Amino acid sequence: MRYDNGGDLLVAVLRELGIDTVFGIVSVHNLPLVEAVDRELRFVPVRHEASAVNAADAYGRARGTLGCALTSTGTGAGNAAGSLIESLSAGSSVLHITGQVESEFLGSGRGFIHETKDQLGMLTAVSAYAASVPDAEQAGRILREAAHATLTAPGGPASVEWPIDLQYATQTDAPAELPAPIVPAPAESELAAAGALLASARRPLIWAGGGAVTARGELARLLEATGAGLLTSNSGRGAVPEDHQQVIGNFATTPAVRALLADADVLLTIGTHFRSNETADYTLKLPGAHIQVDIDEAALGRVYPVTHGLHGDAAATLTGLLPHARPAEPGWADRVAAVRTEVRATLHDSIGPQAAICDAIRAALPREAVVARDVTIPSSSWGNRLLEMYDPCDNVFPRGGGIGQGLGMGIGAALARPDMPTVVIAGDGGLAVHLGELLTLAQERPRLTLIVFNDGGYGVLRNMQDRYGERRSGVDLVTPDFELLARACGLPYLRIAAEEHAGPVLGEAVASGGPTLVEVDLTALGPMKNPFTPPVRIPGQ
Repeated sequence: MRYDNGGDLLVAVLRELGIDTVFGIVSVHNLPLVEAVDRELRFVPVRHEASAVNAADAYGRARGTLGCALTSTGTGAGNAAGSLIESLSAGSSVLHITGQVESEFLGSGRGFIHETKDQLGMLTAVSAYAASVPDAEQAGRILREAAHATLTAPGGPASVEWPIDLQYATQTDAPAELPAPIVPAPAESELAAAGALLASARRPLIWAGGGAVTARGELARLLEATGAGLLTSNSGRGAVPEDHQQVIGNFATTPAVRALLADADVLLTIGTHFRSNETADYTLKLPGAHIQVDIDEAALGRVYPVTHGLHGDAAATLTGLLPHARPAEPGWADRVAAVRTEVRATLHDSIGPQAAICDAIRAALPREAVVARDVTIPSSSWGNRLLEMYDPCDNVFPRGGGIGQGLGMGIGAALARPDMPTVVIAGDGGLAVHLGELLTLAQERPRLTLIVFNDGGYGVLRNMQDRYGERRSGVDLVTPDFELLARACGLPYLRIAAEEHAGPVLGEAVASGGPTLVEVDLTALGPMKNPFTPPVRIPGQ
């Protein structure tokens, strides 16, 4: 099939993939692509290339599929690199298409506008797949290969650079069927040995990471059959709805859960990589009898020793383990439920007046809404744990820990699911990283409530310096007048300065049907009972 230019071909491929919205910044080196997408689909002009990738990333996460970002070459592609690292860390599915200078000038080093040294090498370093379009006959094949790569576990972004002369050229496309992905499966003998250990369990626990979200039904059936307690990483939240009485959640390092782990006789972990912040820098002790399931063979035993490492797809492997499941001993389920209640009550009490905001968010949102969170104290202390999640697609956050990505992610998620409200939890410091996306929010007007927690700087690092040092460095920042800022951007503004404001203000914002900026004045609201510091070790302390 022939297309007048690369933009028309790109639209055809995106339609094949079910993508109706693309995020990016227009440039002389991607103009045919942007014009075609804007004419035939929906093009969202964000204000920074990093936000384009973040928004596309969250669009894919919220839909359970993939998103698409368009950037320019050189500096534009470089601006996107940090957010590509986030997608690589999360294993999320992003199709990133960037321009490139004209083919005849590639690699000439003559300083052609937007040219950079070895752009493809840079993209290879931050992507799961990277390729360059060599001619007008292979663009369709490369786009489909890229999409196939980013959708194949363990995921990660796929980047395609496209020289501008080849974007303008007439395209010849012959769609070819891509090979089905190879899905690993453990040997029957390995599965039987792991099953025998699972059958012996009297006090079982299960830990679900991001790799478990494709096995939600199988995981729920295994919980019911065993009476096990379910711990999760942040990425595994919602794999089983968090109002289920066996779901303890993302509380592994709390004293109550450490005691539970000490008494458990078998631990089954699924698709979790035991990140440092979720294991107290790997000091968390796990039961010696450990069955680990992961589609990434290198993950098996990498952090904690395993009794049985099962290299395979989570859904198929759990299906194979299910016939071996036996009920836990009497009283174990009651203890699990008691620990679930204890860790939540303890955290709810420790965050003081912010508990009212946590409660009000959940009360204002329908069960199916997305909560996008930047890296900030409210997210790290209670948003990632106490604020209940019922579906993995609703749980959008920067898994790589980079600050400033929350608003871009929230915009992408909100446009992916326009029939549902989205809430973004951000700090004033993180929001300032991409403050320009307030204009994207004002322009696109999704159903998004942006909650900005204003403490005048980088609160997490300020708390660390106050705890471990004698002075502050780089953490106290000038904060804008958010009411004036919202007015300048044409956004409604509301303010929370006391616990009793939380319910009415958030109820009004979520019900508005459009964007609203809600400022939480933390000075007026009052401090947490215990200042939050991140779960990282300071050498020598």
